[in-house]
Amino acid sequence: MQKPIMAVTGDDTDKETELAPRHMAAATGDMPTYQIRAPTTALPQGVVMAASPGSLHSPQQLAEEATRKRELRLMKNREAAKECRRRKKEYVKCLESRVAVLEVQNKKLIEELETLKDICSPKTD
Repeated sequence: MQKPIMAVTGDDTDKETELAPRHMAAATGDMPTYQIRAPTTALPQGVVMAASPGSLHSPQQLAEEATRKRELRLMKNREAAKECRRRKKEYVKCLESRVAVLEVQNKKLIEELETLKDICSPKTD
């Protein structure tokens, strides 16, 4: 028969969890089934054996996480605002250059209109 497997929890003192074979009448085959026996000594208060990551946070950790998230959000917001201002400046420059081109075109068209009026209108001298 196989020797039980030992799993050590925490330090290497006498706090061990032993995996011992479970004797079941209905078990068949030569593979033993194992049952986990809890250590006989209780853990000191406040010690947690296992927890899912992120499930247990102290108020200070929660505050730090909230502060970190806020700083990250503010930083992203600053970058987005900076990019928005840059695009707006580019758009305004584009509009200003278009206005300048259209003003020149408008001035030429007005001059052409005046020239055509002078040619087409009957001269009365």
